Amino acid sequence: MVRHGEVLTLPRLGSSWRINELLGQGGQGSVYLIRAVDGSQRQLALKWYAPSKAMQAQREAIGALVQRGSPSPAFLWPIDIVDQDDSFGYAMALRPPGFVGLGDLMRGRVEVGVSIALRICVGLSDAFLQLHSLGLCYRDISLGNIMFDPNDGRVIICDNDNVGLDGSEGVVLGTRRFMAPEIVTGRSLPSIQTDLHSLAVMIFYVLMVGHPLLGKREQAYSCLDEGAERELFGHKALFVFDPASSDNAPDPAEQATMLANWELQPDGIRALFTKAFTSGLVRPDQRVRESAWRKELATALDHVLACPSCTAENVLRSGPTNRCWYCGGSIAAELALAVGRSRVLVGAGACVTQHHLRHDYVVNKAVGEFVKHPQKDVWGLRNLSPSAWHATIPGRAQIEVPQERAIAMVPGTSIDFGGATGRVEELSH
Repeated sequence: MVRHGEVLTLPRLGSSWRINELLGQGGQGSVYLIRAVDGSQRQLALKWYAPSKAMQAQREAIGALVQRGSPSPAFLWPIDIVDQDDSFGYAMALRPPGFVGLGDLMRGRVEVGVSIALRICVGLSDAFLQLHSLGLCYRDISLGNIMFDPNDGRVIICDNDNVGLDGSEGVVLGTRRFMAPEIVTGRSLPSIQTDLHSLAVMIFYVLMVGHPLLGKREQAYSCLDEGAERELFGHKALFVFDPASSDNAPDPAEQATMLANWELQPDGIRALFTKAFTSGLVRPDQRVRESAWRKELATALDHVLACPSCTAENVLRSGPTNRCWYCGGSIAAELALAVGRSRVLVGAGACVTQHHLRHDYVVNKAVGEFVKHPQKDVWGLRNLSPSAWHATIPGRAQIEVPQERAIAMVPGTSIDFGGATGRVEELSH
């Protein structure tokens, strides 16, 4: 094993690094903070395998990941590998400060609004789409492997030594609550198709605060041991909101939050959940693709407004008026900003992001925010980007909108963001 103060050479980076404090330990080994000895203040994390877990197949798989490179900035990807005596380790970027585990969200230790929850899910969908497009599967999508920034919803995905070629044999099968039924019952190895099931379970957890297959049937078991989980997540799996059966419906007393959250979901998201956990349970080819999740979740995010009475975030449905889920107050949107394929509702809490300008699903970088005039009933869009915009209000000459200035949201107004153009539209109810 490596020791505190020991200096290792990372061959791919061609530099020496000193072992510093222990960051954490797990079943496979330990993770250390390492610092460059060249005085540059560079820092990385090093996962070092216990000798009993240092299998040659695992070492070769990680070496292949290092050579391939990361599919997305969301992954804390192996960037170098080092051998020593009877073991090895790999270096990766450190977890950014401020990130917390998704498990903390599920346990109520961290609270987020609707917009952050949707951004988390968009980020996950996009990251796994990038991974799967390379023919790779993650194998162990679970709460313990994903962290997020509560301020903007950015996600990072850890423990990427589980990643392998689609359908190939690996050292892990996954975490049972997230495993596809065919893995739970021993009929299949992890693959991209089984990842799709795990991703759907994860999105359900984030948006619904519960498991899609754990309803009132769970009460028939004295404890959720391996045998119970093999039935509930395997050959007896049944969606809690299955339109053809209420046998596993959420318990009104124990799962009131899940029931309430289901009613708040847009129809498009509920339709994807229903597909994922009905036909998708028994037919892997019917599972919801990452791109479908990404598109529907981003659309829902474009319809989030804050309640003017209590500031709680709501996903608005079609119609002249929506009622706030928290206080019952009315929420209405009269205008939308059409940018490319997106239509962003104009109102409190809404913003224009990098995604709207580039269609890249980077939904956590705001380039503009909607603000209300302090004396008039008029909304404006404040420029948060470093570059000036150019806008034309009907009947007026084009004007420049520099950073931190706002342009009034008058129907028919067009805004040149530089590479993308938006137009203010009136909503018909």
